[in-house]
Parts: sequence; structure tokens; C-alpha cells
Amino acid sequence: MRLKLTTYYQWKCIPDFPEKDVFHSKEMFLVYESTPGYKPILIIATDNGDPIARLFCTIHKTKKWIPAFLSNQCIIYGTNDFLDQTGLIDSESVFGEMLEHLTREVCSKCFFIEFRNLSNSLFGYKYFRKNGYFPINWMRVRNSLHSIKNVEERYSSSRIRQIKKGLENGATVKIAETYEEIQGFARMLKRNYSSHIRKTFPNKIFFQQINEILVKSGRAKIFIVKYKEKIIGGSVCSYSGENASLWYSGGMHTTYAHQYPGVLAVWGAMKDAHRCGYRHIEFMDVGLPFQKNGYRNFVTLFGGKLSSTRRWFKFRWRWLNKLLIAAYV
Repeated sequence: MRLKLTTYYQWKCIPDFPEKDVFHSKEMFLVYESTPGYKPILIIATDNGDPIARLFCTIHKTKKWIPAFLSNQCIIYGTNDFLDQTGLIDSESVFGEMLEHLTREVCSKCFFIEFRNLSNSLFGYKYFRKNGYFPINWMRVRNSLHSIKNVEERYSSSRIRQIKKGLENGATVKIAETYEEIQGFARMLKRNYSSHIRKTFPNKIFFQQINEILVKSGRAKIFIVKYKEKIIGGSVCSYSGENASLWYSGGMHTTYAHQYPGVLAVWGAMKDAHRCGYRHIEFMDVGLPFQKNGYRNFVTLFGGKLSSTRRWFKFRWRWLNKLLIAAYV
């Protein structure tokens, strides 16, 4: 095998190679490239010109008033998008070379690098350790959709009651269609999104780009909950192969408590994923295992399976990284 790694910094330079995972796709690259404050990077591994794997990351400056070397974060969802179908190539060794390449490329530009939402917590373990990463246990909530007749089968009785009351009290769930709906959804979500779910939140341009790029290509949908023509809740769901991921969700649960906008936002995304034939839906960012997490408690009432996974981190400062390795490994 003659593995070649190529790094791309501009969407227009990326060739149209095959892709499976939306979080490592050319379209996702364009979403982030078009959003202020983000710098996307894509690494493509080829063998004699044939694409084998893709690894996508984004560098995000979280605080404008803090120097870049303290505020820049590099985030990767999953490990990589492995494309080889022959079964003759070792996917972990390919990932190991891509990880080493990525680490050299971005470590000097960021305060830390983070791999999150791993489907297999053991994949690449020795390569993460070899490149100076350390793991922190994390939680995962995933619902199976393929073996049920309707999504409410595994819901708690209280969750089913809330859905019925929300609809009876005048709330509706639909797919966002217009520019005004996307903007209204983004404003609502920013005001009502919990910092316990994600510390940083993208601006409204990000959601407009999702609509213009990912939604149009069938890789995502934006759902909104409305009451008397006002957007009171919503969610963003992305799709990769047979799986869906609930990326963002929220609602004005205090002001419109009787409409249960947060509940309806999740229910609408799950119902649509089941109708479209997706086998699983995963809730992203459900938190650490050793602390209380309101969002995790909220989503488990939709009948999902709670399991343990991990996130991998590497900090720019060697002394800090060594200290955290000693604490967590």
C-alpha cells in the first residue's frame, strides 16, 4: 500500500471523491468555510490515487478578545470516514497515519484538539496514545428505529403525555422552509440553548448554510415548533448512511411550558427519521458520566440506550498535556 495524505484548506480545491459520513464530507467543509469564525481542514488518504479515508476538522476561535493560541479549539466528530470496501486495508493503521498528520498540522494553531462522538470507543486507542492524546469517559444515548412500528413505543408515559398535551395546546411541528423560518429558529435556539450542552454556539449564518447546503443535498433537516405563528422550538438532524444524529435541539420551555416545545422538537426529528427508514438516531453531547446532566436525563425519556464511550484530547502545552495524561490515563 502506498498511502498518500493530502490536506485541503479550501472547498474549491477538494476533489469529488466518494464519502459516507456527513461530518467528514465536502458539503460540511463548505458549511464551516462559509461561517465566520471557523477554519475547516480536510485530509484525504489515497492509495495509488484511489480514496481510502477522509478526516475533517474545524478550528474555531471561541473568544475574540483572547489570543488564538488560548482560544482556538480543533473539533473532530468521530474518527474518520473510511471508504475502502475490499477489507484488505487496515483501517486503524490508516487512521494512525492520518491522526499523526493532523496533529502535526494543527497542534501549534490550537489550545487543544478534541475527538468527540466516537462510534467505537476502542478504535485507534494505541494511535491516540502514541500521539500524546488522553481519553475522558463520556456518555452516549442512541435510539434504535429499525425494530419498532412507531417511535413512541419506547417513550416513557410522561413523555407521551407531554407530546399529546403540546399538540392539543396548539403547537405544531414542521420542517423549516423559508429564510425567515431559519433565521427565527437560529435566534430562538441561541437564546434558549443551554451552555451545559455546548459551551460555544455558532451564529445564525451557520444554520443558514446548513439549510442551503446540507438540507438541499438531503444530508440534514431543520425542524421547527410553532405556536400562533411564533417559533418556540426546533432541532437540527443530520444523516449519514443508515443513521441520523440529533445535532442541536431546544425550545422556549419556560415561556411556553404547556406546549412542550423542546419535547416536540426531538419527537418531530425522531418521527421523521423513522418514517425515512433510518436505523438509528444518536443524541449528540449528552455529557460526562460523573456529573448530573439535565439534557441527558431529558433525552433518555425518549427510550434511548445509554452507554459509555470516550473523547480524546490533546493540549498544546506539553506540561499541561502530561499533567492531564497522568490524571486520566
